[in-house]
Amino acid sequence: MSAPAPSMFSPEAKAVAERLGLTMGRANLEAFADTLLELAREDHRLMAVTSDSRGSGKLGPFGQALPNQIVEVGIAEQNLVGIAAGLAAVGKKPFATSPACFLTARAIEQVKNDVCYSDVPAVMVGISAGVSYGALGSTHHSLHDFAALRAIHNITVVAPADNAETRAAVRLAAAATKPVYLRFGKAAMFDLPAGTSGPFDFGRSRRLRDGRDAAILATGETVIHALLAAEHLAGQGIACRVESIHTVKPLDVDAVLAAGRDCGAVLTVEEHSVHGGLGEACAAVLLQAGVHVPFAIAGFPDADTVTGSQADIFRHYGITMEGLTDRLTNLLSQQRQRASS
Repeated sequence: MSAPAPSMFSPEAKAVAERLGLTMGRANLEAFADTLLELAREDHRLMAVTSDSRGSGKLGPFGQALPNQIVEVGIAEQNLVGIAAGLAAVGKKPFATSPACFLTARAIEQVKNDVCYSDVPAVMVGISAGVSYGALGSTHHSLHDFAALRAIHNITVVAPADNAETRAAVRLAAAATKPVYLRFGKAAMFDLPAGTSGPFDFGRSRRLRDGRDAAILATGETVIHALLAAEHLAGQGIACRVESIHTVKPLDVDAVLAAGRDCGAVLTVEEHSVHGGLGEACAAVLLQAGVHVPFAIAGFPDADTVTGSQADIFRHYGITMEGLTDRLTNLLSQQRQRASS
């Protein structure tokens, strides 16, 4: 048997999470599979379509419980999307489930034409997204999907932060009348504090923490690291706003503008390339509105990705409590230097 994956959280980060009263949840991928099965039991139109991904997508129980509502196409991502589009066109509600790296690269033409251009309510589910596959390397990493899908008309792009956001996102996707892309990772994550913001809805961010010294706008499974960094910075007297920008497209423009206008600096965080993702989307919103604020993007640079576990890779690129604390401290220091010059 293989050794367990290294923890995504350092002992210091775990201590901060304990201080916040956070509990460890499951992988969002597991919450997705459980919620889909629950919904499909109630609605025979809901179907799972997989490309040799029943196991990795945690859809084994779904297949056993509802064998007539699951389709296995094998390693054929273009067929996966084409079949899902056809099912959606005749009144079914398919969730096309495949590793994000393949779904949004090999099948990008089918997503564009068969789903989005044809305007069918299929749900594309990118599993093991970002660098979830760790040491399998760049062929299996998905650091391009936000950029690719943001450039395609007529698709909602969603990366939930925790199990609660995942369950809400799956329910909304099942009820959607337009194409949706859901992105999930493999690692277990801390559950975010309950009741810290309004209801979950596509296109509306969730404020997890208030503050005006700086704002951290994060998406997907980087949100918890942002929240821990904000708590860590509070010990230094720095009050950080934290927003879970779970919907990368359409972006919550009001939340982004409020962060730029209210706060002394803005840091965006994503498990994605720094090109074409959340950071550049937020920068475009701020600049076009004439909002000038110290700004930085925490993500993956345009370089060969280091090899290692997901936790190793996150630490290398500073997408951790410690790394984000340092990044924001430096950003605020630069702001003070400019203000005094």
